[in-house]
Amino acid sequence: MNDSVDDSDAGVEHAAQVWPAFGDLMSSLLGAFVLLLVGVVAVQMELTSHLQDEVKKRQLEEQRRMSLEKALAIPLATGRITLNNGRIGISGQVLFTPNSDQLQPDGRQLLNSLVTPLRAYLAARDEMLMVSGFTDDKRIRSGPFADNWELSAQRALTVTRTLIEEGMPSSMVFAAAFGSEQPVQPNTDDAARAQNRRVEMAPVPKTANAKNAAT
Repeated sequence: MNDSVDDSDAGVEHAAQVWPAFGDLMSSLLGAFVLLLVGVVAVQMELTSHLQDEVKKRQLEEQRRMSLEKALAIPLATGRITLNNGRIGISGQVLFTPNSDQLQPDGRQLLNSLVTPLRAYLAARDEMLMVSGFTDDKRIRSGPFADNWELSAQRALTVTRTLIEEGMPSSMVFAAAFGSEQPVQPNTDDAARAQNRRVEMAPVPKTANAKNAAT
């Protein structure tokens, strides 16, 4: 009889020890589940935020493109310039004669027509205008320029200085040269090379130094 009572007491004692351990295990599992759930929710929130930021960025880019198209509607309609991904392109033959950095009269007139809309566009967005010169891949064998780098640089400077003369604030514009790099077409024939001889203008954000210099 006593043995039966002892066995019963032992069973109760054993059960009493098991339940706290089981409770600890369940608490640990619940804690791990909560941490996992929190992690999943955090990742989802981050992905949602990233997606929203990307959508806003694309919307702003589209608004920027449409605004620039509106500002340049007249020269775009006449085919005197092109607009691709925010980059305003002008054929080199419109601006210059071959292997020259001297601006043609029609080129100056075109640049003059761009100053007012571009100036208003840049001022509204606190941006600057990068003027970039490009050439084809033909080597320069004679003339005042050592190579295509120098020719593209001088053409970019000529356009930059002309824009300033026509009313563009000097704090809003700067020049860059790319030589024969970054062609829009492979340099396989004269027609393609003509497209690569160009000047591009692109609105870009002001750097901190540029902002401080302008104020």
